[in-house]
Amino acid sequence: MSERIVVGMSGGVDSSVAAALLVEQGFEVVGVTMHLAGDGSRCCSLDDADDARRVAESLGIRFYVANYTERFRREVMEPFADAYLAGRTPIPCVACNRRFKFHHLLERARAFGAHRVATGHYARIRPGAGGRCQLERGSDPGKDQSYFLFDLGQEQLGRASFPLGGLRKDEVRAHARRLGLATADKPESQEICFVPDGDYAAVVESLRADSLPGEGEIVHENGRRLGRHRGIHRFTVGQRRGLGISAGSPLYVTRLEASANRVVVGEADDLLVGGAELEAVSWVAGEVPEEALEARVQVRYRHEGEPACVEPGRHGGARIRFHRPVRTVTPGQAAVFYDGDRVLGGGWIAAPLS
Repeated sequence: MSERIVVGMSGGVDSSVAAALLVEQGFEVVGVTMHLAGDGSRCCSLDDADDARRVAESLGIRFYVANYTERFRREVMEPFADAYLAGRTPIPCVACNRRFKFHHLLERARAFGAHRVATGHYARIRPGAGGRCQLERGSDPGKDQSYFLFDLGQEQLGRASFPLGGLRKDEVRAHARRLGLATADKPESQEICFVPDGDYAAVVESLRADSLPGEGEIVHENGRRLGRHRGIHRFTVGQRRGLGISAGSPLYVTRLEASANRVVVGEADDLLVGGAELEAVSWVAGEVPEEALEARVQVRYRHEGEPACVEPGRHGGARIRFHRPVRTVTPGQAAVFYDGDRVLGGGWIAAPLS
């Protein structure tokens, strides 16, 4: 009897090909689209569910749509808004992966009699020491998504499958065309699903209309007042454009002081830091290292990473010290530790260190 596996089908080409490859490998595939962000989103909407259904029909597999909109709002969208109001720049995709793709979907898979879930992520899982699972970068460096998966634990990795991990994007498209999938040439969204037009401030204001801080000061690192702003949720560290002030040289947001409702700006060199304090650190192996370790640390998705010393701390925290200064280390983003292609773990940036 074939092993049954549930595939999270977003309606895009990646998850469509993931499902198709598993069918070709002899699995009994059940497709599930998680309706998450509502009809105004560009991902996991009802239109996407229709695309996923067409692919499922062409593959001859069972298909279901599961409505998680209320949970998604509570577990992903509202914390996203709260983070911006606290002066942080959040990554909702990490929470979505952990809570929905590899928790809620896994629960539904068990109800279907399946013990594993598969997605269209570009990442790889390999056997590691002591029977543990090892998370690695995807083979396509331009599409690698391991950065967004650092928070998965051993139980989740042991029940996850990434059929596209060893493929390049062009190979995935080629598979889709070979199989005649309806999503073969469907464009992919580069935006957060519930922020389809990139207007983060509007989403925050919609979700937290009663909690907005209002206007505040924009000040230079030297203390000079330069102007006013309409809410710190409209800014992020490293931002240069749209500051609403005039200056003789380019200025960047260097930090956001939520308690004072203040935006601080400075020159490019003011963005250079020597390290960062991390919180809520997750270690892929499931164990906290007893000593400091050397790793390549990636502080945002498209960051190429920088060599650093990672010092595990108490209460789930850690401190990283870069070998050379790094620009734009932003509270709310993730710092992910790599040993070559292998993900060691990661945590959330609480504050930069000089």
